[in-house]
Amino acid sequence: MNLVQSRMTESDIDEVLIIEQLSFRTPWSRQAFIGELANNPLAHYLVGRFDSRLVCYGGAWMFLGEAHVTNVAVHPDFRGLGLGEAICRALMAEARALGIERMTLEVRFSNTVAQELYRKLGFYSAGVRPGYYTDTKEDALIMWNDNLLSQASEEEQICAK
Repeated sequence: MNLVQSRMTESDIDEVLIIEQLSFRTPWSRQAFIGELANNPLAHYLVGRFDSRLVCYGGAWMFLGEAHVTNVAVHPDFRGLGLGEAICRALMAEARALGIERMTLEVRFSNTVAQELYRKLGFYSAGVRPGYYTDTKEDALIMWNDNLLSQASEEEQICAK
């Protein structure tokens, strides 16, 4: 199976909402996604498909030399296949293409699987946002990657071998 990635469009939102509802306690609404796609020039959203089925998505706001990951999700039936990593790497590549060196995100303290992925991608823990998640008042771990541009050259060297 080959993952085909593309920009999220409004026609993707029905499928995105299914994954959103299966992935998060407080899922984003249709209007939230429409607003991001139609009205937020800082927003960059991608989807990934196997055949014609949308199986993952991710988004980031890119501004002032930084990228802020807003969400990354993979359909539960397709987890463990590296799709979250693929979407994250694609978002990182978009940031690099814009000359962005730094990327940040928040992740639930309890989401150790995501934290492992982000560390693999060069993110480090930089602080805590107490009670950040309104549904459970769970703290968020703030993570940063300050080396997007230098990581590109490292990845290119690995691929060239």
